[in-house]
Amino acid sequence: MRPRGHVALATALLGPALLLAACGGGGGETTSGTTAAPRAGQPDVNGDGKVVIGVMSPGDTKDNGYYQSFVEQAEEVARSNGWEVRTVDRINPGDAVTQARNLCRQRVDLIAIGASELKDALSAAPEPQCKGVNWYVNGGTGVQQTEYFTQSQDKVNESLYAAGYAAGLLLEESGGGKAGYITGPELDFAKQAANAFTAGIRAVVPEAEVVTSYTGDFDDAAKAKEAFAQQKAQDIKIVYPYLGGATDAVTAEANAAGIPALTPGTDRCADTSVKYAVSVIFSPGAYFAAALEDFREGTLTMGTARVWRMGVDPVPTVKICEPKGDQQARLDKVMKDIGSGDLDVDAAVAAVG
Repeated sequence: MRPRGHVALATALLGPALLLAACGGGGGETTSGTTAAPRAGQPDVNGDGKVVIGVMSPGDTKDNGYYQSFVEQAEEVARSNGWEVRTVDRINPGDAVTQARNLCRQRVDLIAIGASELKDALSAAPEPQCKGVNWYVNGGTGVQQTEYFTQSQDKVNESLYAAGYAAGLLLEESGGGKAGYITGPELDFAKQAANAFTAGIRAVVPEAEVVTSYTGDFDDAAKAKEAFAQQKAQDIKIVYPYLGGATDAVTAEANAAGIPALTPGTDRCADTSVKYAVSVIFSPGAYFAAALEDFREGTLTMGTARVWRMGVDPVPTVKICEPKGDQQARLDKVMKDIGSGDLDVDAAVAAVG
């Protein structure tokens, strides 16, 4: 999936040491479509005496959110191991292959792709200039597994349904019946996220309405604030700014209007710059950090996908920052039911779509 805000991401999520301990063990389901094995020579796969990680991101890696988390936790692991990280961000998907080739020519050991929008970069993997390079993808919709890369995935229906359920609990408390969802381009994963968010809300407030706005740009704060103003005029009582650099701009407006907001990807309940009511935690940095630990150990296996599950693994998860009564307990029960299969979240989302 997705994409998918925080300040000081590496410490805000669960704490780096705790997070890596939690993720580095048995977290996630691993699947493989090939007879896969770790490539020899990790982490210095080209044998030049240094380890260089190339990071490609479609979004702003200073967005205080989803895209920034991918880089910050990589840099933390790299620093602890004496590695170098080279980041190229704000990449247009049409330029993905060219940027990947450029990184290969810089003799990087691993290329990490921050979101599935840049999946076309993987077509460079078999080319001569990329021979021997390891590839990691924060995967999702439309990423077809091959022998050349490994990926981490979560399930957008699980995270966004739980986010919607949390929003529904807050609507129930306030007596509201309308929520806002603001995102960037009208991409498949963003539309799927909107449906899952809606399904989660309606599990609590069956007649609730979700006003959805696609601005065309995850990072354009002016467009996102305009969308929020239009939604506020329609009397929304909670808002979800989903992904990108416009997240905090919308949330600041929501704070001024007294409208609760949800985070897209990271734990910001303790944030003092803007106030969030719900942290929806599916940080790509958490998944990537676990992969880098495997890379350090020489066990990162190309041709495999690691799937992180709501209600099973430490992340993804959702928490209400200041829960009232049994709100968090009800939310925890829903997430547990998603993980166990007692709640068929895909069917619930399909019923909305």
